Amino acid sequence: MAIVDTALKGKVALVTGASRGIGRAIAVALGKRGAKVVINFASREDAAKEVATAVEAAGGQATTAGFDVGNSAAVADAIKAIAKSEGSLDILVNNAGVAVNGLLMRFSDEQWAKVLNTNLAGAFYCTRAAASFLLRAKDAGRIINITSVVGEMGNGGQAAYSASKAGLIGLTMSTARELAPRGVTCNAVAPGFIETDMTAEQLPEAQRVKLLEQIPLGRIGSGDDVANAVAYLAGPEASYITGQVMRVNGGMLM
Repeated sequence: MAIVDTALKGKVALVTGASRGIGRAIAVALGKRGAKVVINFASREDAAKEVATAVEAAGGQATTAGFDVGNSAAVADAIKAIAKSEGSLDILVNNAGVAVNGLLMRFSDEQWAKVLNTNLAGAFYCTRAAASFLLRAKDAGRIINITSVVGEMGNGGQAAYSASKAGLIGLTMSTARELAPRGVTCNAVAPGFIETDMTAEQLPEAQRVKLLEQIPLGRIGSGDDVANAVAYLAGPEASYITGQVMRVNGGMLM
């Protein structure tokens, strides 16, 4: 007989950028633990609905919410509406992000603003809007930010992406200190190189081989590797963990 995990039963979780890739895996993992998952998307409503079906098949409940995390007013309105319609908001996963790569000297102001606005400002807007609801959450609220290994080690051609993810680590620690007195925890998960449909399309075989040489465990990570870490931090087992960065990178950075 399969063991049913109900650690998050009765919890409402918002996962931003959840219509594909790592966000999709996170939504399903939270659903497996019994959560009701609000799947945020920017443009792909069809994909978000498919994720909702997968969450429900995993044992959770799901609904979708379309809004741009980089739009402060839209975020505030959407999160207020979610908390009202669902009756609470217990878990926030700031996953939405974009990667625009290019050499520093050729990078435009517009490219810089796009990456920082989505990856860093977007997480700030969502955290600020959700904080008052998370403070009222039963058994304490949870915030999990998805940063990256390059936020700690940098990467050529990814100045904006690395800066945004490094900033997210600082936001995590400051938020953790502010909300800890009320029992709300805030942690970050820092994936290494993760296999998604996007990376599969963009990574030539020669680069894949070279990349594997940098990963002590000898494999590229999966969305489930990241999602399992998030599900743990969202659950009761992690109630005494806050302000931390959990590295899920196969040993790429130690």
